[in-house]
Amino acid sequence: MPRTMSVAESIVIDASPALVYAQLSDPTAMGRWSPENRGATVQGERRDAYVGMVFEGRNKRGAARWTTRCTVTAADPGERFAFRVHAIGLRRPLLPGPIATWEYRFEAVDGATRVTETWTDDRRRWPDFLANAFDRVATGGKTFAQFQVGNIRTTLKRLKAALEEDARGTGD
Repeated sequence: MPRTMSVAESIVIDASPALVYAQLSDPTAMGRWSPENRGATVQGERRDAYVGMVFEGRNKRGAARWTTRCTVTAADPGERFAFRVHAIGLRRPLLPGPIATWEYRFEAVDGATRVTETWTDDRRRWPDFLANAFDRVATGGKTFAQFQVGNIRTTLKRLKAALEEDARGTGD
């Protein structure tokens, strides 16, 4: 069966595009919302997102733990943030290769922000049968596209809850 190479979900958050972008474009904060990511270490001194920024993400799914190396490919404040995952390993990302691209788009809607999170499978060279078999083992029976829809929904719901709670707490 052919693979679904990209999935996306959206949610509306009662916060400005600039605020939502500022949160999602900080790789060290992603662990607050993601069901798999446990944070990241940004290489270099600069902390604001920029094209070319490299970071290593720490991830966990069940008992499995791994680290990825990622490079930011889009950093347009209040509009778009994206990065590609291009190396993976257990403690250090030693195995290079195209893995996935994550993208976040921010659209102002009625005083709030529609956030769209997209996952794209960059394993283009993998035959579908091999990718599907690997995916089902790695995700407990699903394809990565099916699995990532659930992860995206969880991430967006948690992000919405956190940002809207922060806004209520500050009286915004």
